[in-house]
Amino acid sequence: MTQRTLAGLIALPLVVALIVIAWVVPLPFTIYSPGPTVNVLGEFDGKEIVQVKDHKAYRNGKKAQLRMTTVSETTREARLGLWTLLGAWMSETEAVYPREVAYPDQGSVKEDREAGQVQMASAQDAAIAAALTKLGEDVDEVSVAEVTKDAPAKGKLVAGDVVTKVGTKTVDTPQAVVTAVQNVEPGSTIEMTIRRKDKTLTQSVKTGEKEGKAFIGVSLGATYKFPYDIKITLDPAIGGPSAGLMMALSVYDTLTEGPLTDNKKIAGTGTIDGDGNVGPIGGIQQKIPGAAQDGAKLFLVPAGNCQDIEGAENGDMRLTRVKTLDEAIKAIETWTEDPNAKLPMCGSTK
Repeated sequence: MTQRTLAGLIALPLVVALIVIAWVVPLPFTIYSPGPTVNVLGEFDGKEIVQVKDHKAYRNGKKAQLRMTTVSETTREARLGLWTLLGAWMSETEAVYPREVAYPDQGSVKEDREAGQVQMASAQDAAIAAALTKLGEDVDEVSVAEVTKDAPAKGKLVAGDVVTKVGTKTVDTPQAVVTAVQNVEPGSTIEMTIRRKDKTLTQSVKTGEKEGKAFIGVSLGATYKFPYDIKITLDPAIGGPSAGLMMALSVYDTLTEGPLTDNKKIAGTGTIDGDGNVGPIGGIQQKIPGAAQDGAKLFLVPAGNCQDIEGAENGDMRLTRVKTLDEAIKAIETWTEDPNAKLPMCGSTK
């Protein structure tokens, strides 16, 4: 036996061992893949996704489709081997990220799911608020999130109070309350009208002084009061805030006569706030091909994601940039009237 042959025989088990280790030893990475899309004008569990009480709802038929997009993401506890990761890395529609990027905080799969549901609930409220604001309704309110220990407002205001007036000034945003308080002399007493559960109360609060301005020592949050009951019901397995834009469009379409989609398949993504501003999301490289695979012909891209879409597999599906709910509605109306019409594009200033 030659020395070369002997060396080969000795090395072979080592090579095999390395291959086996690479196959079975988990690595700290996460895979993003295109997830299912959901028609938010459709049904879940036998019921309309958008449910409306005490107001006329316009159902525009089963052909009307506004599809929210999702990403399938391996959990923080998934143990992925080298070959699995290499396969995802070579895929045109999947992406591989370090686990600490996908899951920057400590936690569990259960906690991730619960956090996603909290984000979804908040996104649904914002989506309903954006749609109603577009329709001319005043839905903004401001509530007390916390009263600081030993604050001037201690004993006068409690968490959950909705502030409707400061003095004679009607307020509906946290900043409006802050401004109204700071407009009085420190140490003076102000009358605050609040709603606590089902009761309207007026509380006299003696202001304190902080950095030369009056203050009352509360943390405030923006909340909404809807004129009628609207509910969005989705699969509880879907979490996060990124469906906000599509949910807002579905509520708007349900509350307005005539199909917004003209019975065409339209998809998109993006967070939304109560004023209708659209924000960027993660995983758009996977959401675009997921929508294209499900037959969508127009995709609404948040303007903040324009730098992220290069190379995304969109097929013949058109991509249009949107910054607000108004822009999204206009883009849909323009495209449904003429699928070849000029639309705002990423990289364009118009």
